[in-house]
Amino acid sequence: MSSYFFIGVAGVGMSAIAQYLVGKGVEVRGSDRQFGEFLAGKCEKPKVMGQLEECGVKCFAQDGSGVVEGLDAVVVSTAIEDSNPDLKRAKELNIPVMHRSEMLAKISKEARTIAVSGTSGKSTVTAMIYHILEYAGLQPSVMTGAGLVNLQAQGKIGNAVSGKGEWLVVEADESDGTLVRYEPEIGLILNVDKDHKEMNELQEIFLKFSHNILSAGHTLIVNDAHPLAKKFSAGREFDFGFESYVGVQGVDFKTAGTHIKFRVRHLAELVNFEVPLPGKHNMENALAATAAALQAGVDLHTCADALSTFPGVFRRHQILGTFNGVTLVDDFAHNPAKIAASIKSAQDFTEGRVLAWFQPHGFGPTRFLRKDLVEFMAKTLRPADIGEDRENDVMFFSEIYYAGGTVTRDISAGDLADDLLIKGCEAVYIENRDECAKKMLEYAQPGDTILLMGARDPSLETFAKQVQKLLEEK
Repeated sequence: MSSYFFIGVAGVGMSAIAQYLVGKGVEVRGSDRQFGEFLAGKCEKPKVMGQLEECGVKCFAQDGSGVVEGLDAVVVSTAIEDSNPDLKRAKELNIPVMHRSEMLAKISKEARTIAVSGTSGKSTVTAMIYHILEYAGLQPSVMTGAGLVNLQAQGKIGNAVSGKGEWLVVEADESDGTLVRYEPEIGLILNVDKDHKEMNELQEIFLKFSHNILSAGHTLIVNDAHPLAKKFSAGREFDFGFESYVGVQGVDFKTAGTHIKFRVRHLAELVNFEVPLPGKHNMENALAATAAALQAGVDLHTCADALSTFPGVFRRHQILGTFNGVTLVDDFAHNPAKIAASIKSAQDFTEGRVLAWFQPHGFGPTRFLRKDLVEFMAKTLRPADIGEDRENDVMFFSEIYYAGGTVTRDISAGDLADDLLIKGCEAVYIENRDECAKKMLEYAQPGDTILLMGARDPSLETFAKQVQKLLEEK
């Protein structure tokens, strides 16, 4: 039996691979800093630790104790430093060290893989493809960067399933440049927007990814509706978008409360779709998932039926409910394009104003994206509409989330608010997010939507619950 040790196994990308491997009969061990704190009696048992143990992963403190002779490899992510005790122990024992993406690439070569790439929408499209294939009875596997809501409801982490079928659907990340390692049977490029890297570097990464797919004689699907993504097209008959020349065309888009309705044309068929998510970007996501599923042998009507029951993805425009007339939405949006799409989605179903809150993560990324963040927000936020008796949307900010390490603190979320004020938008900066939540509730009126946006900070789910409690007590 193969055996691997994952350093930082509680991370969303690492835990997905670990769960998948266990489901395939592989012995998996793993460590995480929070496990060590629990094992030392300093905190309660982390929820993710129990979930991993439940599915068969052996959990250890990050002190080298779990790294033993006989392991096939130790798996690391980009975040693991050379000083890590587990990594040092692996080197002492001459155990091979693999990057997370190398393991994912290895797995993808052993299965019929659909890899979803792009700077926005990967988790949602990956989940949609998995849902369609599962609905079609193909028993697929999936590894993604966010939990599927229906799996989380079962007490699982929800970001991986090890199915009995031949298809594996994976979220392929470009942020650390490792996308170039994949050669999937079906590859998707959803979009190419500024996020972690400069645009020229991003385009080189996607070019290599597309070359890998095409040189292997496999299928590449791109978003014709995105100007940079469409440049990678290998044939419009494989692509999706809104024009009549693409293989999967979306037409007649309309909103229906928090749902969207549209029709999809493929060859001679034209089929009605309804997806229980808001926003035109989710029409693009559904078209992408449909294009991939069609290539995997699923028919168009089955795709429509499946997506009508799509349960959603954790913190991907997740509507938590309406409380005292105010709708609360929690979203992972953190780059300019995602934030604009999330605000637009909320505007589609909101009678009143969108009160959007954003917590940037990292001083470097905020500095890198400052101009684009402000421009996208300013273009998307609505001014007051006297005819509709609606006041203007408002953008709230709390201070940048700092995960640790040596950084230059020469920028604040308050700078983003100041930039928006100069552009004539209403923006509010309150450093402490709990105080900011109270201010949002002072603004909130029945018919408004509070939209919470941010990434990387593991306490954002808890913050959303705090805001929900405040709304319920209002």
